[in-house]
Amino acid sequence: KFDVFPFQSSCDKDVILNILSVLTDLLSLGTGRRIHYVISKGGSEALLRALATAARTEPPDPSTILPLLRLLARVGQRDKKFGLKVQKAEATDIILSLVRRNLGHHLHLTHCLWVLRVCASNVTTGTTLGISGAMELLFKVITPYSKRHVRTVSLSALPLIYLILLTTVKACNGAFSVGYPSLLGHIIQAGSTIYVVISVSLLVFVQTRLKLLLGCLNAVQLCCLLEDCLSCKNLDPVIATVTQILRKCYPKEPLPVVTVRSSYSFPLPGNAKAEPPCEEPEGKWLKGDFCFCESDGEEEAEKDLDNEDVESKEEDYDLETDVNKLRSRPGLDRPEEELGQYEAMCPELSQNFQELESESEEEKSLEDRTESLPSTPSHFIPSATFVKHPNYRWRKECVTEMGSDPGEKDFKVPLQSWAKKEKCTWDQTDEKRDIAESAQDADSCEEENPARSHVLTLHPLPKDAAWYKKMFYPESEASINPNPGGRLESSDIVTNLLEKHQEDIPFHSPRFYIARAKCVKSIPDYKDLAFPDFWGHQPPPYSTPMLERKSGVQREKVLDDVRRLIQPGDVIGRTVFDLDEPRHSSPSTPGCLTFFSKFESGNLRKAIQVREFEYDLIMNADVNGNQHHQWFYFEVRDMKLAVPYRFNIINCEKFNSQFNYGMQLVMYSVKEALQGKPRWLRAGHDICYYKNHYYCSAAAGEGMRGKCYYTLTFSIKFPHKDDVCYLAYHYPYTYSTMMSHLDILEQNRNPKKVYWRQQMLCQTLGGSPCPLLTITAMPESKKRDDLEQFYNRPYVFLMARVHPGESNASWVMKGTLEFLVSSDPIADLLRKCFIFKIVPMLNPDGVINGNHRCSLSGDDLNRQWLTPNSQLHPTIYHAKGLLYYLRNIGRAPLVFCDYHGHSQKKNVFLYGCSIKETLWQAGCMVDTAVITEDVGYRTLPKILDKVAPAFVMNSCSFLVEKSRESTARVVVWKEMGVLRSYTMESTYGGCSHGLYKVSKSFK
Repeated sequence: KFDVFPFQSSCDKDVILNILSVLTDLLSLGTGRRIHYVISKGGSEALLRALATAARTEPPDPSTILPLLRLLARVGQRDKKFGLKVQKAEATDIILSLVRRNLGHHLHLTHCLWVLRVCASNVTTGTTLGISGAMELLFKVITPYSKRHVRTVSLSALPLIYLILLTTVKACNGAFSVGYPSLLGHIIQAGSTIYVVISVSLLVFVQTRLKLLLGCLNAVQLCCLLEDCLSCKNLDPVIATVTQILRKCYPKEPLPVVTVRSSYSFPLPGNAKAEPPCEEPEGKWLKGDFCFCESDGEEEAEKDLDNEDVESKEEDYDLETDVNKLRSRPGLDRPEEELGQYEAMCPELSQNFQELESESEEEKSLEDRTESLPSTPSHFIPSATFVKHPNYRWRKECVTEMGSDPGEKDFKVPLQSWAKKEKCTWDQTDEKRDIAESAQDADSCEEENPARSHVLTLHPLPKDAAWYKKMFYPESEASINPNPGGRLESSDIVTNLLEKHQEDIPFHSPRFYIARAKCVKSIPDYKDLAFPDFWGHQPPPYSTPMLERKSGVQREKVLDDVRRLIQPGDVIGRTVFDLDEPRHSSPSTPGCLTFFSKFESGNLRKAIQVREFEYDLIMNADVNGNQHHQWFYFEVRDMKLAVPYRFNIINCEKFNSQFNYGMQLVMYSVKEALQGKPRWLRAGHDICYYKNHYYCSAAAGEGMRGKCYYTLTFSIKFPHKDDVCYLAYHYPYTYSTMMSHLDILEQNRNPKKVYWRQQMLCQTLGGSPCPLLTITAMPESKKRDDLEQFYNRPYVFLMARVHPGESNASWVMKGTLEFLVSSDPIADLLRKCFIFKIVPMLNPDGVINGNHRCSLSGDDLNRQWLTPNSQLHPTIYHAKGLLYYLRNIGRAPLVFCDYHGHSQKKNVFLYGCSIKETLWQAGCMVDTAVITEDVGYRTLPKILDKVAPAFVMNSCSFLVEKSRESTARVVVWKEMGVLRSYTMESTYGGCSHGLYKVSKSFK
């Protein structure tokens, strides 16, 4: 053990050098224990006093000072009180004096900077350095050593500059104002690697101390600087940091609306009051600030705290660790007597199958009652579309083992050919009865509001467009005198459209759609149909790859936003569409696009023309709410050909989006549809998603303040001049589409094989019926064994679209229904094994009125399952009541699955519930002797992983979070005791693996 105290008082140079040599050897080897021992014996103080003594000699002896500085740098890194010891010894002035003396000697200078770097890690010492003029001194260090002795600058001066800058503002304000502008300009122009490092260090400081920027460099200078550097790849770090600074310097502006509350409001029944919108913690909106280490230097943090479907790897604190709360707790949230009403929703349990032997006596009367329902061609329901993939053989073998049709020679199923139409040959009695019931529903809706069927029509098509005249009036094109303000009369143009319809769109009929749309009850009282929903659409003939995103596109968009500030004369600022103030809109301005969104599921609140071909768009909040801006669906017309129009949706709320990773919006062209190509296609280029400068003011937000917004920007070249196009977040699927789809499925099923019952679960808050379906196989015969097998089939409960903006959930449900009623042998086997209870759309009101997440009450219905209100949340209340009833009669579902859409992830995956996995993930000790759990909840995901190309087992999670305790998945698991209770997530943006993998590359 070495005593260092004689070292500080020795005057013999050789003794001092020997001690320093021994210390250097000892402390450079082994672990840090030696250094801590030296510190504990006063080594730091001794070295500082020795340095003070050596510095007072004239001239200072480098053979003594250099090893002292090296040892101080090494010991100081481990000494937590080193900064205080430096101050006590008044060593800062000594070291700065050595720096001034050695500006021309890079070796001595480097050693001094090493010690200063250690000193500056202490806030107090760093402040002292700044007050003592360290910043001015360091600016002198950077310039002469920027090309020579790069190591000196990069490893010593720059970290020191950064540390001092972070410790104090006042201390370095003067030096920074004087030295920064010229230095930064010199650095940027040089463009070498070391200059980039220097500039990033300085810019990061500016990013944290923006007030200093006002006195030395303004946004105009930075903007010009950025424009000059965009093409230089070597300056990417500088460009990224300057971009972030510009975004922070941009003055914050309130969203250009009077109030952020929805344009639509709905009076709640009686004295019932909806819970106030769930306001996010203020910190959530602050977390969206810049992250210097993000990929590409510009992406926002990939985080979404507002979605039931978000995997929160870093949020283990949210996991439920109370075993008692995780255990199943059967109970009722209502009187048991109420459950009797749900017996009528299970007619299959008491069904009389007399029609299996004799024809119903009502057949003739039913035939007469079906005349009021529009006719539709018989759609052939073939086997499910099946493309061979690696698991094909596995599926084939499973069907064979389970007993497929003996006459089935090969399980290979061809792709669907929708042009093929086959006439149904089975008994039509049941079909006529069901059609008659549908007809009665349509009649009853017209009786409630007889005027609706006369005012509902298509939004006017552009009668003055050349393509329209040529298509509808080829012989008298010149004599057409269109009425620009007139509506499209159903007696002429709609009739012509229906005659032109090829009836080649699977499971869609415009006549059925119109019949159902007449019954829709909306808050705005829609009088127009969106053409894509009326006409229908075919799947695209090819798979669309992910959009290739060029590097730096977000920086260019931010730079464009900054130009609005520094070049205000270029901004038009004309409101061309406004739901709140229609009279303020100016849609007829020459050369200006015309917008419209007052149709089912439409969402566009305001459109502002910024430049000739650029528009800011604002989405409408959910009804009776002030948030959840994501879903959009609107019409645009009067466009020019081959002109790139830029659209900026400026009030998005999520931190990140798949639009940053290759996803595109969808577009539908009316002209293309009338030419035989009715398709929603992925569209848009230069797409990115980033935080903007808008915020929610206290006045507009009605108390919700501090909220910031994000911009989704994209550019589109429309395929035709004067076309009518529709743009949407995802493929729309309206309530009327669903109802007409159910009508067609009901007509075209095989009633001898498929048991189908469509009932009304309840009426929604807005007065729309919420359908409940029962699908299973008809019993083989009336024999007791067959009937008993029918009655004893386990239940599978499926539901979808509790969140209106997740239209992909409806498309998955559509495929589910078509498969279940098809002739596919697997579908037939499923029908024979299970009874499917299905609620295809759990939030019709939200879908109808263009909401993204909530119902008319302003509540997220998937957060109401613990204690649903029968008045405010009727669909949840009665769906839960039906599940209670099934549990009470001993028929709790074998599987419960809630279909959702995911805006952050790719592929399809499940969220389930597991006690053990939750406790393990939370780091709790699990006594397997006390806590037992059936692992059957993993069976279905594993099967799907083998047979479904889009499904990914690795994305599945079985954790139970506290914040999800009121969701359907968790409540059904706990209260109904359903082991296999899932949320199924389907991506908006494609698959990242397997058969449906879509390629992408970022240039």
